Amino acid sequence: MPTLVTYFSAEGTTAKVAKEYAQKIGADVFEIVPEQPYTAADIRWINPMARCNKEQIGGKDVPVKGIIPDFDKYDTVYIGFPIWYGQAPRVVHTFGKGYDWTGKTVHAFATSGGSGIGKTAEKLSPSLAGAVSVDAKLVHSADEI
Repeated sequence: MPTLVTYFSAEGTTAKVAKEYAQKIGADVFEIVPEQPYTAADIRWINPMARCNKEQIGGKDVPVKGIIPDFDKYDTVYIGFPIWYGQAPRVVHTFGKGYDWTGKTVHAFATSGGSGIGKTAEKLSPSLAGAVSVDAKLVHSADEI
């Protein structure tokens, strides 16, 4: 069965890693895009009132643009994202809730300038209902996935 590499990237770092890895393993690629794009001010995490902070603390769904056609054909899905507050950004959770993960193996990978992976897999799992397994690791390049 085909493999999918999907990702959300706020500043291009995760996109670069995801695309390189997908090319390396011959996987399909899907970018997770919020309906309302993030501005530089939105992701300025040192500002407590920044959009990224409000979303993470509030735990609200962030609407996503587009859908993956034939999602059922994938048995292994890689999900990449930057670490926000020790977990996946809310847009990734919303993305996950939009699909049936029954029987799928999920490998989450995160990029970060300084945060660790923490309990990312545990926090993401409820948004991937039915997944056989969900693991997560912090990476700096496609070679580390």
